[in-house]
Formats: sequence, C-alpha cells, structure tokens
Amino acid sequence: MNKISVEQFNAATPEEFAAIISGPPEIAACWLATAAEHGIADAQLRYGHMLLEGRGIERDPGAALDWFKKAADQLDAMAMNMVGRCHENGWGVEPDTTIATYWFRRAAANGSVWGMYNYGTSLTLGRGTKANRVEAFIWFKNAAAKGHAKSMNILGGFYEDGWEAEANEQTAFDYYRLAAEGGDFRGQFNYGRLLAARGHLDEAIGWFKLVPQTATPAFMLKLRDFLANAPHARLRELAHKP
Repeated sequence: MNKISVEQFNAATPEEFAAIISGPPEIAACWLATAAEHGIADAQLRYGHMLLEGRGIERDPGAALDWFKKAADQLDAMAMNMVGRCHENGWGVEPDTTIATYWFRRAAANGSVWGMYNYGTSLTLGRGTKANRVEAFIWFKNAAAKGHAKSMNILGGFYEDGWEAEANEQTAFDYYRLAAEGGDFRGQFNYGRLLAARGHLDEAIGWFKLVPQTATPAFMLKLRDFLANAPHARLRELAHKP
C-alpha cells in the first residue's frame, strides 16, 4: 500500500478528502491509513472496516480490531460496537461473549443503535451476561425509536409472544411492518406471515419475494419450510420457485 504523506493529507480540503475516501478502495485505504495514524476516530473506524473486509487492502482482522479499539478509546460508539463484534465472532481474537457483551453495553450507553440491538440480544439470550428480558426490551425500544429496523422486528416478536409486554397482535403487526419497510428480511418475513394470516395474500407474497435479497442461507431454509407448509396453495407454490 502506497503511503500518503503528511503534506498531502494536510493539503487536502475536507471536500477533497470526502471524495477520495468515496472513490476506489485502494486509494481510499491509503488516505484513511494516514488519517487513522493522525488520531481521527472516524478514519480509524473506517480503516478498521476495510481491514476487516479486505476491501482495498489485504484482510487483517487483528489490525482491524486494533483500530476499532483506538477509535473506541476516543468514545466512538460505533467503534465500541465493532470491538464487541470482533470478540463475538472471533475476528482477530479468540471469541468471548462476555467481553463482547461488555463492549455492546458500552456502545449502547454511548448511543450506538447497533450497540443497543446487540446488547439487547445478549440480554435476551443470556449471552455473556445474565438474561434480563425486561432490560433487553428497553434497549430494543430505544434502538427502534432511532429507526433501527432489526430492533423493530424483535419488538414485534415481544408483542406477539407477550414477552415483557401484554400480547398485542396489532402492535406486533405494526412493528413488523416498520421493520419490513426498513429493509430487515426477518421483518419482511414476519410482516408477510401476519398479512397472509389476515388473508392479504398478494401483499404477503410481495414481501416474501423481497426476503431472498438480503436473507442468510439459514433463514432461507426457514422461509421455504414455512411456505411449503402454508395452508394456502399460492404460498406453497412460492416455496418451489427459485
């Protein structure tokens, strides 16, 4: 990777720098590396992502984690969440759910919606901490209030199943709709599921068709199993379509 000199970095205007890091990843990585070395937290976070993904630079999860930590030390909430993700998934470090949850809690407390979602998930599952669905419900609500689609879907589940809130299918339906509209594939599935149960098959099928665009392979198995065993012939037919 070609290094960018301090003189080049200091000479670039904010507009020029923004254009550079939005351009070819190989060039962006060079500039972000220099910015990260100069202590700019956002650059440390961005550069960490590039190292983690191997985008524009050779993949190096260990170095990515180091940069995430440097940004987290500057109270960057998104970086705190990424430190948690690294410890959760074993990216550049041995997996440790307790350490991951510690960082998710810090990220949540500092305003990261992904931190709120991940900490809420840890609390729900008792992953790396004692299970506490009451507190998890609060964090999911906080994240949903900030527009986090995945948290909206989780809240739909809480209301549908009556977890830490009185069961309310309409409230669950509304949260699933918001999650679906926000692009969450699980929300799209759940919204479609409740639409189908209400007899709105055309709308349901429209949402089911969106799920494969972003769903994981494991979730696609769940979708196909649901469709294959659905009471409506039109849904069963959908299970066999590519």
